[in-house]
Amino acid sequence: MELRVLHYFLMVAREENITKAAQLLHVTQPTLSRQLMQLEKELGVQLFHRGKHSVRLTEEGMLLRRRAQELVSLSEKTKQELQCREEVPAGEIAIGCGETKSMSLLSSSMVSFRERYPLVQFSIYSAIADDIKERIEKGLLDMGLLVEPVDISKYEYIRLPVEERWGVLVREDSPLARKASVSPEDLLDIPLIMSRREPVKNQLASWFGTVFDQMEIAATYNLIVNAAFMVEQGLGVALCFDLGAVFENLRFVPLWPRMETGSVLVWKKNQALSSAQAQFIRHIRNAL
Repeated sequence: MELRVLHYFLMVAREENITKAAQLLHVTQPTLSRQLMQLEKELGVQLFHRGKHSVRLTEEGMLLRRRAQELVSLSEKTKQELQCREEVPAGEIAIGCGETKSMSLLSSSMVSFRERYPLVQFSIYSAIADDIKERIEKGLLDMGLLVEPVDISKYEYIRLPVEERWGVLVREDSPLARKASVSPEDLLDIPLIMSRREPVKNQLASWFGTVFDQMEIAATYNLIVNAAFMVEQGLGVALCFDLGAVFENLRFVPLWPRMETGSVLVWKKNQALSSAQAQFIRHIRNAL
């Protein structure tokens, strides 16, 4: 598969119209149709359902679209890195970030770094640790800010000095909102909204101890903003850590016994770093 043909495929998938896609790509419609048919022949699958005035992706086409987007993104990123290996750092640094107060520290480092190297641009991708690690492995991200617990055996890392305290996000009209802290027993018979990450679930199970099997899990989440909406609507209370975010009509109540977690900035071991990436890592080490 040629990258050029994948570009063609993605444009047709986006526009759902071969004529319009051909105009945007500055190629003739017969040329574009021929390239798509050759791609289907090469892969041995049908990528589009073809109608009189439009096309839409088959299931195989939707799978290729996801993979093609990753391949094209990786190609563009590689091109930028090769073009920006001059003495003065330039280009893009792609960082995956979980929801953590450590993002404030990282953002401060980004500001001071760009004051020194204004040709560097940051691209931030927000997700949970598992998704970020997957994109690092695929080369789509240069590094990741991961919230523990997380397996970092494959990575070089910098441990950040910020500790996150766990608690529950509750509605202001909840009896829990009047407490200074909540214990496992306080959460019996209350629907819980918790992280879908298995390591986090295991950490919380240890905190709950013997009563964990009695807990009612109403929903799981990966981003706290979505969990806050569920809490607001009365689905349950969300187990999360305190990001200092202010949600209207909601209150954060810390757990007792106290439970905390840290975060790490990671990148692949033995990875060839661009000048910008290497300088940024040194910049953060010096700042800490």
